[in-house]
Amino acid sequence: PGSPDRGSGVKRLATVTTDTVDRFIRGRGGSMAGVLDEAGVSTPLKDLIVIVGAASLAAFALGLMIGQPAFGVLLALMSPVGARMWLSMLADRRRKLFGKQLDEVLQMMAGSLRAGYSLPQAVATISQEAAKPVSQEFARVTNETRVGRSMIESLNDVAARMRNEDFYWITQAIAINREVGGNLADVLENVSKTIRERGQMTRQVAALAADGKLSAIILMLLPFVVALFLFFMNRDYIMRLFTTAMGWGMLAAGAVMLTIGGLWLGKLINLKY
Repeated sequence: PGSPDRGSGVKRLATVTTDTVDRFIRGRGGSMAGVLDEAGVSTPLKDLIVIVGAASLAAFALGLMIGQPAFGVLLALMSPVGARMWLSMLADRRRKLFGKQLDEVLQMMAGSLRAGYSLPQAVATISQEAAKPVSQEFARVTNETRVGRSMIESLNDVAARMRNEDFYWITQAIAINREVGGNLADVLENVSKTIRERGQMTRQVAALAADGKLSAIILMLLPFVVALFLFFMNRDYIMRLFTTAMGWGMLAAGAVMLTIGGLWLGKLINLKY
């Protein structure tokens, strides 16, 4: 009998919390909203902040339950960091998938133009027939142009969100073609061929750098794996790192050295071509 009341109470508390967060971030959360757009996350920013805050509280409560408040504080601080890393991972994955779809998208656009479609109609067709995330981005371009925004500006925003140099040059080719005229379908097919050749080179470079990336991942994860193993095998031993001044100093030194090593490894495997 009391279940509906409890449910409504929790719902009211969640609503009040999200409304309070919404008022607080209004006008301040532009950068985070941009991160959500890049990651393709449809969850509102205020709801995501509440979820991450609840996860931080739960992590701190877990530390109190096991009798290690310092460990709970560390877990609570890691929750927003983990959420930000998760969003970055989603955004990177989405950008890579967008880049892989460009060749097919250009062929679809060129085919639509040859069939007699206008450029806005070709973009609308891609938004309906292409796979995600291309369909999402082109649907956004279509909606923005319908309310009066310049298509070139919308396409440039897509290039900025996807951080894709190839798509940036595509937008420049479209802009030049709209000014001077010519056969846009032929231009897009030539660009598609260039992108295809660059993609082959990118895959060759990725294959050559795969061994170094795997080594870097193993080296970066090894300290955390060992710490987790010791936590379950000899908890008193590993907890000295979180309960003594020397332990905190060792953790700080380890974090600094791990950061330096990660940056160095990142430079080694980030090949420029």
